[in-house]
Amino acid sequence: MAKILVVDDELSIRMGIREFAEYQGYKVEEAANGKEAVERCRQKDFDIIIMDIMMPEMDGYEAYKKIREIKDIPALMLSAKGEEYDKLQGFELGIDDYVVKPFSIRELMARIGVILQRNQKNRKKTEAEGAYQEVEKYEFKGLSVNVSAREVFVDGVRVELRPKEYDLLFFLVRNRGIVFSREALLEKVWGFDFMGDDRTVDAQIKMLRHALGEHRTYIVTYRGA
Repeated sequence: MAKILVVDDELSIRMGIREFAEYQGYKVEEAANGKEAVERCRQKDFDIIIMDIMMPEMDGYEAYKKIREIKDIPALMLSAKGEEYDKLQGFELGIDDYVVKPFSIRELMARIGVILQRNQKNRKKTEAEGAYQEVEKYEFKGLSVNVSAREVFVDGVRVELRPKEYDLLFFLVRNRGIVFSREALLEKVWGFDFMGDDRTVDAQIKMLRHALGEHRTYIVTYRGA
């Protein structure tokens, strides 16, 4: 069964999430701040992190940034702030979803389930692709995309992308010349069961263009698409 790390400085929230998660069969551990969360992730493996943003000692953004340097663990952020800027900041760090407080515990558990299922599918897909010997690689002027090795080179220099940025770029490359709506990209790249909104696509496209530098023009936005 999946292991969840719940990180929040409010004991009542940690206990509430833990109660429902354990009832659904998950294994749960807790941390009271970002610093504790980083240390827990150094010592143990988790399938998902549920983390508050505003915490003492180390906030959720900084903590997840440090965790990503250690391990690739999906995360769902909790926050009393619902501004678009705050959400984009989280997505830029690579988080999978964002829930605004106060929240429905049932909706939170549903979102956790979606992330875990999607992550499991991605792992199986990666393993299957790894077993397939033929190399899938695409070459453009100034841009090299090796899907098989999950490597991207811009002007001969390898660039590091976040997991979802790789997925989005690979999908666009495989379907180059085809126009997709935001809703279609959410379904094809994130999965039909993704519970976020189309601003997620905008944020990931923005970050992907930034990573491609001068070659950002390979990704074209058509208004109304």
